[in-house]
Amino acid sequence: MARGKLRIYLGAAPGVGKTYAMLSEAHRRVERGTDCVVAFVEHHDRPRTEVMLHGLEQIRRREIEYRGSVFTEMDVDAVLERRPAVALVDELAHTNVPGSRNSKRWQDVEELLAAGIDVVSSVNIQHFESLGDVVESITGVRQRETVPDEVVRRADQLELVDMSPQALRRRMAHGNIYKPDKVDAALSNYFRPGNLTALRELALLWVADRVDEYLQQYRGEHNIRSTWQARERIVVGLTGGPEGRTLIRRAARMAAKGSGSEILAVYIARSDGLTSASPKELAVQRTLVEDLGGTFHHVIGDDVPTSLLDFARGVNATQIVLGSSRRKAWQYIFGPGVGATVARESGPDLDVHIVTHGEAGKGRGLPVARGARLGRSRIIWGWIVGVAAPILLSLLLTALDDRLGLANDVLLFLFLTVLAALLGGLLPALASAAVGSLLLNYYFTPPTRTLTVADPKNLVAIVIFFAVGVAVASVVDLAARRTHQAARLRAESEILSFLAGSVLRGETTLDALLERVRETFAMESVALLERQSDVDPWTTAGSVGPSSVVRPEDAEVDMPVGDHMALALSGRVLPAEDRRVLAAFAAQAAVVLDRQRLVGQAEEARRLAEGNKIRTSLLAAVSHDLRTPLAAIKAAVTSLRSDDVAWSQEDRDEFLEGIEDGADRLDHLVGNLLDMSRLQTGTVTPLIRVTDLDEVVPMALVSVPDDSVELDVPETLPMVAVDRGLLERAVANIVENAVKYSPDATPVTVAASALGDRVEVRVADRGPGVPDDEKERIFEPFQRYGDAPRGAGVGLGLAVARGFVEAMGGTLTAEDTPGGGMTMVLTLQAAQRHEPAEPGLSSGVTT
Repeated sequence: MARGKLRIYLGAAPGVGKTYAMLSEAHRRVERGTDCVVAFVEHHDRPRTEVMLHGLEQIRRREIEYRGSVFTEMDVDAVLERRPAVALVDELAHTNVPGSRNSKRWQDVEELLAAGIDVVSSVNIQHFESLGDVVESITGVRQRETVPDEVVRRADQLELVDMSPQALRRRMAHGNIYKPDKVDAALSNYFRPGNLTALRELALLWVADRVDEYLQQYRGEHNIRSTWQARERIVVGLTGGPEGRTLIRRAARMAAKGSGSEILAVYIARSDGLTSASPKELAVQRTLVEDLGGTFHHVIGDDVPTSLLDFARGVNATQIVLGSSRRKAWQYIFGPGVGATVARESGPDLDVHIVTHGEAGKGRGLPVARGARLGRSRIIWGWIVGVAAPILLSLLLTALDDRLGLANDVLLFLFLTVLAALLGGLLPALASAAVGSLLLNYYFTPPTRTLTVADPKNLVAIVIFFAVGVAVASVVDLAARRTHQAARLRAESEILSFLAGSVLRGETTLDALLERVRETFAMESVALLERQSDVDPWTTAGSVGPSSVVRPEDAEVDMPVGDHMALALSGRVLPAEDRRVLAAFAAQAAVVLDRQRLVGQAEEARRLAEGNKIRTSLLAAVSHDLRTPLAAIKAAVTSLRSDDVAWSQEDRDEFLEGIEDGADRLDHLVGNLLDMSRLQTGTVTPLIRVTDLDEVVPMALVSVPDDSVELDVPETLPMVAVDRGLLERAVANIVENAVKYSPDATPVTVAASALGDRVEVRVADRGPGVPDDEKERIFEPFQRYGDAPRGAGVGLGLAVARGFVEAMGGTLTAEDTPGGGMTMVLTLQAAQRHEPAEPGLSSGVTT
């Protein structure tokens, strides 16, 4: 059965029209004859959205009873039984009521897709799991309902429902999104223009990245090498010289002119030794480009212009920025230079910018011999000089009726042999020595025009000429090969030192390292594979690039790392000389993987250490703090049961009161211990409902004397979305702690107020206060500040209170009370939408 297709409408904020667009799409499909049903759509009492449901078949919802209330969720079984062609499922990030088939709605959608049903859904950018921290820093609100990014990335179609912040605020002001009594608070808090603009930018950038992934995938599948100028990507070619900083800043100014532009700085280490980069300067330039928002790339290439163009086309760049050549005028006899070559071969799809700088024309030093990899043109010229030039020289000397003498003739031919060796290497030089010997014998040793030599001295001269020619050619070729080897080793050492430094500093993740391997060796994909033993299947520890292999034998290049790990590369076969560097990369990849796992193990060890610390504190609490009230109860009961003393009624009442106080203290201590245990194991499951604070806070004060608290909770406060039981326990712990440290006859103040889309409850006492550096420590389990008596508790009250508050999406912090003392500030999220009292909506329940 073919998997269904997923279409998602993405919005930057509530109210942009995702559900409306989804329903409009459903009507279009129904008109075309498609079997389309509404599996679950929430209209939030918005009239225009509710009207769009008319004319569409709606699948019945499943009713679930939870904590005495009845909620409705999407009935997955009913949708599967109905088997429509297309199902509409709203709010992809929604958390289902406990007892549902799946805990998250996106898991319900996965079941429908697996059954071959196409799904149309919607989600806001703030619900993406990877953006939780970013959204919280922008809006101040932590989203409890999230969806994994990968779920959205796998969507077959992703459509952005966009609306400007000004238009969205107008919709809000007209009452098209929230009820009128919630409009002012929403406009002044979550729906501020800055918040909406930032969320809109997040949505646009996320969709742009997704579009870029589609584009790269399409280009790869169709083997498209030319650049498509979808958006500006500027490649900066660096030589490691001081002009690099100028080029990077110039590219940054160019990128700033267009939104979404990217800067990619690339240094190509030539294996022929024609470039010499300063590692210190490269490090400075790398830091500069990263500070400007770009990326730095280090690539090995035998031909710099070709490698630069290949890199630019590989990243779909639109512009290349190069610096003016540092060569002096006479040095252009060795070639046109990188800039001119890149500009000539870039084609119409790449713009090349040559930027002037202070180092232009100051010289780069003499070029070094290229060695074994001379290039086709150099080899051709070597053969021309080695074979054709001696013939031309012979004709010239014969036409001039040569009177130079045999010694000078030999030196001229020897010069051509040396020149052939410098240009073309060993073989052209040997050919030049052989041809020169024959020509000297035929034209310039008596008797001429024959291959015989009359004078033995001339024969010795020709033999010596040939021997010297061969020797010079061999020495020149050996020097060229050694130069090439040294240059390549230097280039490799630059790569390896850069790699080792990054790994040792902890700057490189496994994916980043594999991506650097892919770039350095121009591969399509790279994967690090491992297995437990020789008979176990291979598993992928990390991979980059499309269609990574899952077995080493399927790759073009397989580099073993130990007995049960291998680095597999796909794209081309590497020459043997490159495998040495690849082996270093593979070893570093294993080190990075081990380090990542060690970091995870260290984190697990830290959690275990914290657990041991808590268990140790718990034993101390049981051994002393719990035994104290037990001892008091035991003593009182023993006294009452004694027959030796006739206790008066007043004494009996006092003993009973002591027993009752001890039992209350035990109940309180055990309750806090159980609550902390629930928090540590993550089993606290709040039932979020819309509640008035003036109904909860007074009930939390029953355990403290009436005259010890002054209460100020206005009835006009916005309602809050909380778990009433958890909030009551949290407030009770906070107030009890404040009363315990507040001086006698000085009541604790409990006041509540609204602040934007939040509601604050402030519990202020006039006790000794807490220094700033201790304010966070008092919220740790089993911590009591100062000289609090041992019998005052085990130090869990504030830790439990903060845990409950954070489980409901709020915060609990400590501040100084003006005039002395400490104020606990409990911040809760105000309800942002109306939720009816009767069951029927499940959007308020989270896990």
